Amino acid sequence: MDQNYTIPIADCTLETCPLSLAHFTYVPTLAGNAFFAGWFGLLIILQILLAVKYRIWGYFMAMFGGIFLEIMGYIGRIQMHLNPFTSPPYLLYLICLTIAPAFLGAAVYLCLSRIVVVNGEHLSPFKPRTYTLVFITRDFISLCLQGAGGGIAATANTQSGTNLGKNIMLAGLIFLMVATILFMTACAEFAWNLHKAGPDAHEPTHAMLRSSRKFRLFLWGLGVAITCIFVSSVYRVAELSQGFGGSLANQQVTMIFIAARAQTFLHPGVCFQGGWEAANFKLGRRDDTTESVLLSDMNAAVDNGDAGYKYDGFP
Repeated sequence: MDQNYTIPIADCTLETCPLSLAHFTYVPTLAGNAFFAGWFGLLIILQILLAVKYRIWGYFMAMFGGIFLEIMGYIGRIQMHLNPFTSPPYLLYLICLTIAPAFLGAAVYLCLSRIVVVNGEHLSPFKPRTYTLVFITRDFISLCLQGAGGGIAATANTQSGTNLGKNIMLAGLIFLMVATILFMTACAEFAWNLHKAGPDAHEPTHAMLRSSRKFRLFLWGLGVAITCIFVSSVYRVAELSQGFGGSLANQQVTMIFIAARAQTFLHPGVCFQGGWEAANFKLGRRDDTTESVLLSDMNAAVDNGDAGYKYDGFP
C-alpha cells in the first residue's frame, strides 16, 4: 500500500485511491472487454449447434470448457472496469484466462489422431491412440496444477499462501508449454514423414478427403490454433513469473480469441465432411470395419447434398 494512503485497498474506489494501488495501472475498458465476452458467447453458441449437428462430443466438451472460461475471464475484467481494486474479479480474470488454453489445446490433440488415420498410420512413429492418450494426460495434469494453484491463490489470506498458489499455477503453465512444444514437434515429425514418403504412400481410402479444400483449410486452422495457444502459454508464464501484480499483468493479448475462432469456423465436423467417425481409432487393436464406416459416411454426405465429397473431392 502507498505510504500516503491509510485506506485498506479492499475499500478503495477510483475516487479515493490512485491506480498505483490497483491490480492494473489502468482501468479495463468496458467496450473492449464486452466485445470479447460477446464474441466468445457467439462462439460457444456455434460450438453447441455444431456439436448437435455433427455429434463430435469430445471436441465439443474441450472447446466448451475453454470458451466458457474465456467468457468468465472477460466478465472479471468487466467487473474490474467498475472497481480495479477488488481481488475476486481480478482472480476470476487471471485464473480463467490462464486455464482456458489447456482446454482448447485438448481439442487440437483430439484432431491429430484423426489426421494420422486419414494420412496413413504406417507413416507415423506412434499409433493414433498414443497421441491422444499422451497429450490429453499431460493436458489433464496441467489443468490439475493450474486449478489447484488458482484455488489456493483465490482463498489465501496471506501473501505466502498467494505466492504458493501462483507458483503452482506457474508449474502447470510451464508443463502445458512443454507439452505444446512436444506436440508441435510430433506434428512436424509426422509432416516430414508424409513429405518423404510422397503421395503414393498415403492411405488410399481417404484420398478424396485429403484433397478437399475444406480439409486443407482445417489443417491450416489447427496450425494457427496451436501456435496461438503456445504464444499465450509463453505470455502467461512470463506474466505469472512476475507475480500477480507484475507489469505484464497490465497487458492484454488476443491469441486465444484467434485460436477459438479458427477452431470454430474450421470445425472438424464441417471439414471432415462426414468422415470424422471413419477416421476414428480404437484403444485396442483396430478392426476391419473402418472402410465400411467410411463408405457409409460418404453415402450419407451425398444424401445430404454434399456430392462434391464423393465425386470430385472439393466442397
